[in-house]
Amino acid sequence: MTEARRQRGRRAGATGTGAEAIAAALLMAEGWTVLARRARTGAGEIDLIAERDGLLAFIEVKARPSLAEAAYALGPRQRARLIAGAEAWLAANPSHGGAGMRFDVILVAADGSVRRVADAFRIGDL
Repeated sequence: MTEARRQRGRRAGATGTGAEAIAAALLMAEGWTVLARRARTGAGEIDLIAERDGLLAFIEVKARPSLAEAAYALGPRQRARLIAGAEAWLAANPSHGGAGMRFDVILVAADGSVRRVADAFRIGDL
């Protein structure tokens, strides 16, 4: 791996971590409890897992130069990975999500604007 590629990876990682912190702060301000950040499962990583009033949300955070670019950044393969990760996490944490579960996407633009897409997709949508 070249040094330039390593540097791009570090910048992307820092951008992602910053966007996830913004997303977690937004969720907490809305009364959600963040249960996990960067939750690793055998099926992949889930950026954020949050719960409010028994409703469990598995959240993918997308940071791009604009909200429009971020909105198009979640493809079918990533949705499938998120669903598989959620199933693995729920198997290990069955006491959560008594009121249901959903998949949200939080979009973060370079200018700091944020948009949450609640219930962005469902398991049967793939």
